[in-house]
Amino acid sequence: MRINALILSLAAVCAAAATGAGAATTLIYGEAGPNRGVRAEGTQWLVDEVEKLTNGELVIDVNWGGALFSEKAAVQSLRDGVADMGSVIGVYFPQDMIAYGLADLPIPNPDPWVGMKAIDRIMRTNPAVTKNLADQNLVYVGTYTTSAVQVGCKGKSIKTLDDLKGLKVRGVGAYGKVFNDLGATPVDMSVYEAYQGLETGLIDCTQTYPYLVKALKFDEVFDSYTVLDWGQIGALGILMNKDSFDALSPEEQQALMTAGEGLADEFGRILGAANEESVQILKDENKEINTISDADREKLIAAGEPYVQEWITRADAAGLDGQAMVDEYKALVVEYTRERDEKGYPWAPKG
Repeated sequence: MRINALILSLAAVCAAAATGAGAATTLIYGEAGPNRGVRAEGTQWLVDEVEKLTNGELVIDVNWGGALFSEKAAVQSLRDGVADMGSVIGVYFPQDMIAYGLADLPIPNPDPWVGMKAIDRIMRTNPAVTKNLADQNLVYVGTYTTSAVQVGCKGKSIKTLDDLKGLKVRGVGAYGKVFNDLGATPVDMSVYEAYQGLETGLIDCTQTYPYLVKALKFDEVFDSYTVLDWGQIGALGILMNKDSFDALSPEEQQALMTAGEGLADEFGRILGAANEESVQILKDENKEINTISDADREKLIAAGEPYVQEWITRADAAGLDGQAMVDEYKALVVEYTRERDEKGYPWAPKG
């Protein structure tokens, strides 16, 4: 499949060169996920937007379902030109995606749109981040997010952090480490395996995100759902092979970046609606829904701080200014939260 992708990509470039200025340029996109769900909807929006902004002169051909590479091979595959661009999940590449990993830290921010706007600004404008990616033959295009980290359980209920003690919990990144620090027993499995894990008793609870209740039918196995409103997994986005990007015309590059920047707004709209729908499913089925206290949330924030500091140390070692990036991210969270409160979301009706 890799050879085929390279052939397709080279063929598209050659065709464009041979037929002159009016020919369309085709970019090959690798996506490990299926052609359904909120991320697929966001990706298709980007594809359509780029084509619209270039009057059909730049076309993106999405290869879904891991046809070109798996989620754990995305970075190396994009570097090597297996595809021109594609989706990357940062947690699988803690060193390569060190800069992007800022968005995965347990920093208070439960709003998906706010988080995306904050990390998008940094990834797009920080010269050290741009250089870090360029050194890997990569260019940042745009971002998604999983939205806020919450917890769903079968046969158990988490009303306070003390309830975590002794529970078998699937967690990811710093969030999973904090659950462990608070007395939970960590279980390593993907979120796609969590349904079966809950059903068979391999786990009691799973780290989850609101929209996944509907997407993965978690309402069938969740007896309780606990709102943490703590942080989110935000290092989830679109990167591009730098050689492929540099081969585009300035106008095509600008169109791609304009669409990439707009993705945060469009995906915020898509994800917000999906989150509301999923939580309503739980309510309609009379599932137990808990919200931790402000005091417990402060404990979570404090418990997550060592992992923020750990990231700062690793970022510094990679030639970034880790503390400055954390400070900027926090300031941008405040800025976009204020913008949301004063103006509403970009997609909200005005009047």
